[in-house]
Amino acid sequence: MPQPTPRMTLVLGGARSGKSAYAEGLIEACPGPWLYLATAQAFDDEMVARIAQHRARRVGAWRTRDVPVALPEAVAASDGPVLVDCLTLWLTNLILAEADIADATERLLAACAAARGPLVLVGNEVGLGIVPDNALARRFRDAAGRLHQTLAARADRVVLTVAGLPLVVKPQAPLEGVPA
Repeated sequence: MPQPTPRMTLVLGGARSGKSAYAEGLIEACPGPWLYLATAQAFDDEMVARIAQHRARRVGAWRTRDVPVALPEAVAASDGPVLVDCLTLWLTNLILAEADIADATERLLAACAAARGPLVLVGNEVGLGIVPDNALARRFRDAAGRLHQTLAARADRVVLTVAGLPLVVKPQAPLEGVPA
């Protein structure tokens, strides 16, 4: 019997780890139509190509809405299965706009809690590398870590993707022979 789709899933991973394709599959397991909330902004040709590659992968019942900053409002207005890709690009956009990140995060948390359909959030795990050598990069890395921790605490399921493989981090399955 198939597992029911959790209300909120957080999918984290490094660049090219397979997180977006995995997240799309989670949403496609739900009845459509599916809403893709895209936070990327195309500031150069390479990013234009990346966005086009992502869009080409989504066919059928997918609807896409570009929300580089207005993510909380878009989540709040949604009424079915939603994929947010990605949280760290959204965070970058907030930093570049000099927006109040704490306020935006609180609004996103409220929207996620009130979501009327399954919600899958994708983010880049940026905290596994070295400490960045400049203040802006450290601010971004720290803000991303705080955002991911906050969402992970509220998510029903958290998945880390590595080399295209999904590793379920939450809920954790009990280890054989180890008391829970």
